[in-house]
Amino acid sequence: MLPAPTPDALAHSQRVAAHLRTLIDAAGGWLPFSRYMEAALYAPGLGYYAAGAMKFGAAGDFVTAPELTPLFGRTLAHALAPVLAETGGEVLELGAGSGRLAADLLGELERLDALPACYSILEVSADLRQRQQENIARKLPQLVDRVLWLDALPAHFSGVILGNEVLDALPAELVHWTDNGPLSRGVIVEGEAFAWQDRPIADPVLRARADALDLAPGYVSEINLAADALIGSLAQVLDRGLILLIDYGFVAAEYYHPQRHMGTLRAHYRHHALDEPFYLPGLCDLTAHVDFSAVARAATAAGLELAGYASQAGFLLNSGLTELLMQTPPSDAAAYLPQANAVQRLVSPAEMGELFKVIGFGKGGIAPLAEFARGDRRHSL
Repeated sequence: MLPAPTPDALAHSQRVAAHLRTLIDAAGGWLPFSRYMEAALYAPGLGYYAAGAMKFGAAGDFVTAPELTPLFGRTLAHALAPVLAETGGEVLELGAGSGRLAADLLGELERLDALPACYSILEVSADLRQRQQENIARKLPQLVDRVLWLDALPAHFSGVILGNEVLDALPAELVHWTDNGPLSRGVIVEGEAFAWQDRPIADPVLRARADALDLAPGYVSEINLAADALIGSLAQVLDRGLILLIDYGFVAAEYYHPQRHMGTLRAHYRHHALDEPFYLPGLCDLTAHVDFSAVARAATAAGLELAGYASQAGFLLNSGLTELLMQTPPSDAAAYLPQANAVQRLVSPAEMGELFKVIGFGKGGIAPLAEFARGDRRHSL
C-alpha cells in the first residue's frame, strides 16, 4: 500500500494537476507526453524538481548512488583527476541533486591535490540549488569559493562535464506503434482525470526515428529527443575534455526488445516504482530509461568521440572502488559494514551494477580513460 500524502502535499499536487489541465486546454485539448512530463517535473514553483519536497535519500522518493556512500564520488574523483590534469580544466556538473556528489568529489580531489579552479553546477531548481549550497558549505567550507552555480551552459568549457542520473529525467516522447504506423501518445483530460490519446506524429524527426525502429503493432515506448538536444549542446560548448554520463538504461537492442513492449516510463513515489505516470502529479518523479545507442549516435554526430561505455560496476571497480573501501579497516565493523553494504549495491548485478551504465565522450584528443579499457568487454553499443 502506498504511503498517503500529507494534506499540504495533496493540496500541492492538486495545484500541479490544475496547471497541467490549463496547459492541455491551451494546447487545444491534447498535449504530447513530453510536454506533460516537462511541466510535471519542472514547472516553476510547482513541478517535482521545482518545489520543496524531499526527493533524495531514505526520507525521499529514491536513493541515488552518491546518497548511498561517499565512496561513489571519491571513486569518480580518481577517474577524473587525470583528465583535469591533462586539460587544465574545470568540472561542470549537470543537475547536482542534493550536492552530495559535488562535495564527495571535491573532497577527494583536494586529497589528491587535483582540485579544479572552479566546480560549476548547472541547476534549474532553485530549491535544489539552495540545498546544494547548504550541503557543500557544511561539508567543505574551505572550498565553497570554488563552487559556482549557473543558469545556463557556458559558451566555452574545458575539463569534465559530469551528469549522474540526468538523462533519465529529460522529458521523453511516447510512441505507440500500430497497424497504421507509429502514433504520438499524448495526454487529454477526461472529467478531472488525465488519460491517453494517440495522434499522428507531427514532428518529422520523431517520425523518422519511430519509423526506423519498425516495432510491432501494440508496442509502446519512449524516444528521447531531448537527450539528443542536450548532447548536441554539450558538444558545442566543450572545447577540450570529457563528458561523463551515468544512468540506468540499455543499448537499443535491449531497450526495444519485444519483452519490453510497454516501455520503461515509471513514476517514483516514496521508494515505490509505479506504472501510472498520472499518479499525484508534482509529488512523483517521472523517468524513462536511457537508450545509450541513441546517445552515442547523437554524440558522434555532434563531433564527439566515444571514450568508452561500461557497466557501473566495471567502471567503479576499475577506478579503485574496492581499494578505497579497504581504507576503512574491516575490523572496525561499525564503520566498515555500512560502506561494504553500499558498495555491494553499487556493483551487484542484482542492484545497480549492471542496470546502470557509464558512457564517456571526448573532444580535443584527450588520453583514453583506463577505466574503460580494462576488464569486461561485454558492454558495447
